[in-house]
Amino acid sequence: MVPQINTAAEAELVVKYSKFPPYGLRGQGSPFPGLAHGITIPQYMKSANETLLTCIQIETREGLENVDAICAVDGVDIVFIGPNDLAQSLLGYVPARGDEPEFVAAMDKIVASARKHGKWVSRLSNSGKLAKEHLQVYDTVALGADMKAITMWYQNELQDVRG
Repeated sequence: MVPQINTAAEAELVVKYSKFPPYGLRGQGSPFPGLAHGITIPQYMKSANETLLTCIQIETREGLENVDAICAVDGVDIVFIGPNDLAQSLLGYVPARGDEPEFVAAMDKIVASARKHGKWVSRLSNSGKLAKEHLQVYDTVALGADMKAITMWYQNELQDVRG
């Protein structure tokens, strides 16, 4: 997953350095992934090219303006919407309420472009309730963030200690 993709050229670079030859220029590096899976390095590289999901994030006005060309890039599998960064770029504040016409139109445009080009589309959801709603539109959601989850867990543990 690569954030802040604003042009098709940037998306092409992500694919180029995410895929092994012949589809990209990713270096083979270590023999350990192949060894861990009990396959040869060439088998691993082929398998990785077939199974690795390349995800780019649309989070800016420029990315929104170029979203159709970005979604057309071969090798991009998932288009992830960063709603907070997108709101900051479009509206000048975060978080978006979610009902601002410009924000709603932007989200709809990204989803439509992703669908048009056969890409999965995903977004951040800040609660289980929102995630359930979002899954009616999006292929996948990221439920919260690791730091939020850790913080919430720690706050609950502190509450238990404090009584």
